[in-house]
Amino acid sequence: MKTFVTAAAIALMSAVPALADLVKVESRHSVPATLDALEMALDKAGATVFARVDHAKGAEGIGEELAASQLLIFGNPKIGTAAMQADARAGLFLPLKALAYEDSEGKVWLTYEDPVMMFEGLDIKANAEFIAGMTAALQKLSEAATQ
Repeated sequence: MKTFVTAAAIALMSAVPALADLVKVESRHSVPATLDALEMALDKAGATVFARVDHAKGAEGIGEELAASQLLIFGNPKIGTAAMQADARAGLFLPLKALAYEDSEGKVWLTYEDPVMMFEGLDIKANAEFIAGMTAALQKLSEAATQ
């Protein structure tokens, strides 16, 4: 029992910093409409959408319920390549991802990982130009998707 409690405490402590690294923007739209708007904004920006995952539909497929939740996986090689040239391990975090989900109060949120924090621990400087580009792009794209 003591081992379980210790393991749970360690897991909780390691999860808390990860949550602080997420940017969360409230959306005026439904989950599907938020990601539809994000896809349109990405297309206009010249980015590539690689996949869209409907977590709620997956849960439904096994007879379970899950609040609306969809993940969009996307990127732009013009920005991502520079990150991987600086440190190949950046490929673990790329392409970028954004999650639209409905919380227990019925609010819809668009969430993504802060690029500065995403590459923390790699051989990438926090003030790298491509990180500033990713950060600005994600802010602009999330605003377009949620307003």
